[in-house]
Amino acid sequence: MNISLPIHIAADRETVWDIITDIPRSIFTISAIEKIEVLEQGNANLLGFKWRETRTMFGKEATEVMWITDIEKPHFYTTRAESHGAVYTSKFELQENDSGTLLTMSFQGTSNSVAAKLMNILMGWMFKKATINGLKQDLEDIKTAAEKAAGSKADSR
Repeated sequence: MNISLPIHIAADRETVWDIITDIPRSIFTISAIEKIEVLEQGNANLLGFKWRETRTMFGKEATEVMWITDIEKPHFYTTRAESHGAVYTSKFELQENDSGTLLTMSFQGTSNSVAAKLMNILMGWMFKKATINGLKQDLEDIKTAAEKAAGSKADSR
């Protein structure tokens, strides 16, 4: 499954970057996230940063361990998670323009086990729709936080 969703944010790239890379505080930014537990700090650029994230999915709590596998400040970062026979990667990519920042979130899920492949065949369409809806909400939450932060920066000048 491959999903790519863009959103325009009326904030500069640095502000958006600060919001999306402040993973420990994402419980205050992204409404679906219930809990974040930092497992490894990673290096100064966040490469290797690892955390356990609990969020509400399908009306239930789901917990996944994720880590940053590639990062180029303030252009993009990529995360990876492995769960139930599947590998999930997400990429947050930022492009600044005259009216703010275009944030594109890409998600890829690959089934590696026979059981995961079978589940994908049987329920993949439902999972994809729910994933798209969840990612859209995450992006809206990020947009709200970044635009609020950008407004606060402008007010303090």
